[in-house]
Amino acid sequence: MTDPATGLERMQSLELANPIDHGFDPARLARIADFLQRDYVGPGRFPGADVLIARDGVPVWRATMGHMRADGTPWAPDTICRMASMTKPIVSVAFMMLVEQGLVALDDPVTKVVPEFADLRVYAGGGGDAPFVPGPRARPMRMVDVLSHRSGLTYGIQNRDNLDAAYRKGRLDGHPSLAGNDAFIAGLAKLPLAFQPGEAWHYSVSVDVLGVIISRLSGQSLGDFLRTHIFGPLGMDDTGFYCPADKAQRLADGWMHVPGGTPKLFDPAEKSSVLREPGFESGGGGLVSTMADYHRFCRMLVGRGASDGVRLISPATLRLMTANHLPGDLPQIARGLFADARQAGTGFGLGFAVTTDPVRTLTPGNAGEYFWSGIHSTKFFIDPVEGLSMVFLTQVFPSVVFPIREQLKTLIYAALSESRA
Repeated sequence: MTDPATGLERMQSLELANPIDHGFDPARLARIADFLQRDYVGPGRFPGADVLIARDGVPVWRATMGHMRADGTPWAPDTICRMASMTKPIVSVAFMMLVEQGLVALDDPVTKVVPEFADLRVYAGGGGDAPFVPGPRARPMRMVDVLSHRSGLTYGIQNRDNLDAAYRKGRLDGHPSLAGNDAFIAGLAKLPLAFQPGEAWHYSVSVDVLGVIISRLSGQSLGDFLRTHIFGPLGMDDTGFYCPADKAQRLADGWMHVPGGTPKLFDPAEKSSVLREPGFESGGGGLVSTMADYHRFCRMLVGRGASDGVRLISPATLRLMTANHLPGDLPQIARGLFADARQAGTGFGLGFAVTTDPVRTLTPGNAGEYFWSGIHSTKFFIDPVEGLSMVFLTQVFPSVVFPIREQLKTLIYAALSESRA
């Protein structure tokens, strides 16, 4: 594929196979580009977008459109994006690699690695201009609670109470300006939990804590561990916790959704904080990456833990990660974000949301599909039944405004001419 701006061949371009050979109708696939152009890029809801569809790890269709910067620079095949919470599945796989090595177990107490959490309390009121009310002593938090967002930790972006406000004040949502892992953990240890560990599902900084656990267990920084054990083996050469200077020209601008209008520029690429090495490597949302790189991660997942002769985790471990670990679906157990009826038929595993009942989702697909998104509207999903994977990239904050994943899924499954279900 050629860069329309320079006419030069892009090194990150993915060679596409004939979709007919992989069970797709090309004419129906073409509807996806028409839809994105008509409903999103054309009207300016998304300045630019990139979507890749693969089957059995083989790319079969891609559309790249719009611009990556406010100056009109076209969205390129190797555009670097803020992946935000699409960092979480990668870090969760990294942790399970340590589980497979026998260095940690899912039912281990978090205090085995994070002793600072030994005297946590549960939120009972207060905060703001007053001290927090001393609540009951928290039950031991387990590693599985951290992986599945049942830890009792929260996010400042939940914006529900004084506890969330304290997270925002302390920049405890994984902010890159934090003075490293120990400072992050120390900040959390001063605050109560939102609830007893294991009591509910609550989207939180849990995977940031998981990143600290990985670093302490491995003796490496989180970034070094990921480069050594995931990015290097899979060839994810453009993925990391910041965008280096020699790749800065490929970083997309960041936009913010404006209700009733077009997105406004809020993080110009030339001035973005992601151009600087962070003080804190956020396991919950700090990575930048490209379409080709994140596809390589998805290809490993479709390959049941292995890709191109490289195995990261076993099929059994991946099955455990992508099973629903909740007693019901998200609307029944979740608090705050993702606690609404739109999550019907969706549970959560160890690092991934999981489709438990496609009928209740009102979207085509299969039970066992797993997925997640990033707050800049990046999306991905894996359907093990069909061998399908999709990666969608844009850079518009926040991600909950438009049902783009559900819309793309509908169009993708409509283009399947050969189903394995």
